[in-house]
Amino acid sequence: MDRAMELRHLEQAQRHISEGERRIAEQEQRIVRLAHRGADTTEAQKLLNNFFAAQLQHIEHRERILKELEK
Repeated sequence: MDRAMELRHLEQAQRHISEGERRIAEQEQRIVRLAHRGADTTEAQKLLNNFFAAQLQHIEHRERILKELEK
């Protein structure tokens, strides 16, 4: 892949990471609100765990792109 393409992929990966951070923060807030109301947070926590897993993948993807750009 050429450098310009790698840079576009890097920008996209960074956007995904930023969006992931936002989603994680929002979901954590939802869980707190649910817990304060005494609601079951099991499914909300599962979703949060999925967000964390996806975030890790986005970060790993960004790292692979950065390594490729170093070559």
